[in-house]
Formats: sequence, C-alpha cells, structure tokens
Amino acid sequence: MTDTEICFLPAVRIVELIKSKQLSCRELMEIQLKQIEKVNPKVNAIVTLLQEKGLKDAEAADNLLVSGKPIGPLHGLPVTHKDLFLTKGIKTTFASPLFSDFVPNENSLIIERMQAAGIITIGKNNTPEFGAGSQTYNEVFGATLNPYDTTKTCGGSSGGAAVALACGMQHISDGSDTGGSLRNPANFCNVVGFRPSPGRVPVWPSEMGWDPISVHGPMARTVQDTALLLSVISGPDPRVPNSISESGTLFSQSLQKDFKGTKIAWSNNLGGLPVDPIVNSVLNEQRKTLENLGCTVIEDEPDFTNADKAFKIWRGWAREIGQGELLKNHRKDLKETLAWDIEQGVTLSGPDVGWAEAERMALFQRMHSFFKEYDYFICPVSQVPPFDIATKYITEIQNEKMETFIDWMKSCYYITLTGSPSISVPAGFTPSGLPIGMQIVGKYRDDFGVLQLAHAFEQVTEFWKTRPEVTQLK
Repeated sequence: MTDTEICFLPAVRIVELIKSKQLSCRELMEIQLKQIEKVNPKVNAIVTLLQEKGLKDAEAADNLLVSGKPIGPLHGLPVTHKDLFLTKGIKTTFASPLFSDFVPNENSLIIERMQAAGIITIGKNNTPEFGAGSQTYNEVFGATLNPYDTTKTCGGSSGGAAVALACGMQHISDGSDTGGSLRNPANFCNVVGFRPSPGRVPVWPSEMGWDPISVHGPMARTVQDTALLLSVISGPDPRVPNSISESGTLFSQSLQKDFKGTKIAWSNNLGGLPVDPIVNSVLNEQRKTLENLGCTVIEDEPDFTNADKAFKIWRGWAREIGQGELLKNHRKDLKETLAWDIEQGVTLSGPDVGWAEAERMALFQRMHSFFKEYDYFICPVSQVPPFDIATKYITEIQNEKMETFIDWMKSCYYITLTGSPSISVPAGFTPSGLPIGMQIVGKYRDDFGVLQLAHAFEQVTEFWKTRPEVTQLK
C-alpha cells in the first residue's frame, strides 16, 4: 500500500494492521505527519502540532505491542483534538486571543477516554471562538478552508476535525455539538458527524451536569469508524449526573441490519424552513436508495412549534454560565457574535427559562408520539450548501432574512432540542462538487439504530470514497 492509501483506510482496518504487526505505530505516525505537512498548509485544519511527542509516543506504543501487554481498541492512532477540549500539558486556546497561551493541567473526559483506548495525541484542530457559530474562523489561527473548494467554508464548530478527516490527516476525530457543530462540518466536508443522545458521552468538566443541549461525540470518514470511536468515549461517569448507564461496548457490535418494512418520515424543510433548492435536489435523489433498502418513505415531520425560541433560551443560558464572566471583564476582546450569544443569557429571567423547559418537554412528547408511527426522521443537515469563506454567517435564504447569526442552522438545532440522536452521513454532491450530507434522526436514545441506518445507506452509496482534490496537489 502507498502512504496515501494508508491515510484514507478506515480506522477499523488501520487498527487491524497495527495489532497484526503489519504496520508499526511509528510507520503510521511518520505517514500521518507527512500527510499533515503536505496538506494542512492548504486548509489550516490543524493549529497545534507536536511532531516530536508524536514520534516518541509512537515508539512507546510499538514497545507496548511487542511486550504482549493488553492494548486499547484505538492503539497507535494519531489524533488531533478540538481546541475546545482540555488537553493536559498541551495548549488549549478555545480559539480566543484571551487564551492563546493557556496550557491546562487536566484532560477533558473525552480526551482521557480516547487516550486510555490507545490514541496518540499529536495536537489540536481549529474551531470558532468558544465554538460560537458554524463557520470555522478566529483571531488566533484564522479560517479553516473546505478541502472540496478552498474558497468555501468547512462549517463548524468542529470544522478543523472534519477537514483533517476529509484530507486523510487522521482517521477519527472528536467534536462537540450544541446547534449542529458535529453535523454541519461533516455535512460540508463529506465525512460522518454523529450527535449522540445527551449523556451518551459524559461531558466533564462542565458547569451543567444535566445539560440537554451540548454534547460531545465522534466524527470519522465512515459510520463504522464513528461507532468504533463512540464505543470508547461513551459509558457512564459518576461525576456526570445525566450520563447514560449503558456501556460503550454496545457500539462494538455489527451494524448490519435488514431494513425491510422500516417506516421513514422525510422532510425537505422541517415544516417550512427556507432551504436552498440545491440541497434538496441532492437529497431527493437518495429517497430511492432508502426505498431500495426496503424502507417506506413518507413526507412528514414533527411539530416544531416554539423550537426556535426555546433553543435560543437554552443556548443563551448555557453561554452565560460558561462565559458570563468573560463578558463582564473582557467584552471588547470577544468577537461580536459571541458577545451577543452570551448576552442572550444575561438578560434571561426565571420565567424565561421555565417557559423554555416546558416547551422542550412538550416537543419531546410530540417526538415520542411521532416515533410511534415512524422508525426514523430524515431531513437536511444544513439549509444551505458550503458558502464563501469570507461570509461569516448566512443572512438570507430564499429571500427570507435570518434574524441572528445562527438562524441558518435551524435544521440542526431544532433536532438538538428534541433530545434525539442524529447523524450527518455523506449523501452526494452539488453540480459544482460541494458535499451535501443527509441528517438521520432516531428515537430517544436509539443511537445504535441511527448508526445502523446510516451504515446501510453508506454501504450502498459510498460517497465517502470521493476524496478532495486538494489532497492530490503538490
């Protein structure tokens, strides 16, 4: 195999090669570092890189393999982490000038679990400032470019992770998702981004132990690789009160399933949202794929009444808890949209939050009733295709003005509010070659079922195999 072929192999195959000693951890590390050196300057996905540490840790991983001692399921995989996650002894900037030199003394739980499973941390990847917005740019590292067209955005906030995957710079990635930050960049970059059920991947440290909105989760080029990573980052933690008690081993099982007789609700606009016709043109071509799998596809959607307002209240409340002190003390040092985001929480009243919780519960019950009739709900991930990198956020779709910098992501954050697991899986390309993902939404806590349908769809379509041309350029 060539180095390039190794870079684009599924993670499950790489792990097999390492365990069988057909590929050493040192060899893999050298190949990945060469790929980063070749491609990263064109896309700016990886913003902190620790080459010497990576090579040293790879040698240690090889020695452990030779010793015959137990190894983890991700042994030897080089990974950069989202720059919102704490990495002990490694710079973590939150993409903010205020933290441009910050080095934490602890790991986020998701990092701790990945490292325990055998990954080798080699750096950090790019994200918007404190993850605010679905366009990856900041004043510390600049913008991350879409590898399928470097004049376009890669989405966000897990944009650096999505681009690193699409460009073969790593095989698995971690990310987080409040209003679409795992799903949107995956959708824009032809990779897989999975928003698990709240509590499936415990979030620690965190000021909100019962947070139903913000989650951590996996990204990869294939659904099987996504499940592999989810198997090691999910499972309960006693410090996190909303963590789900099921073991992550659930996601190590085969994803194969017969979908004959499966009933799917299909929506082009989630009940009236403006959606660029190009998005639906690509997605509608895939209805027949689902039907060929044995599914019955019916146009329908849940009732998302008050989802917009309720989500924004929850989001604002979480922002104030997380970054309220920064707003008080460093207002002028925050990007305008982030300051606005935090301010939405500052001005909330108790009745505001109470109303939002009541509406969230009402939506949850409507979804419960909806899923008595359907097995899955499918809709667009984003309401627009990848847009110009110079555009900070979308202000208008189909002649409808967007009121805020996040309104163009309603197709994602409506789903967030339901509490349902959801995934973005590659579903095709626009006439100009830009990726479009399909959003598959499952029943409450049926994370495994969502992965199964996404896997079946992926096995038939194989859109994930289309690599960006930027990886071929010298």
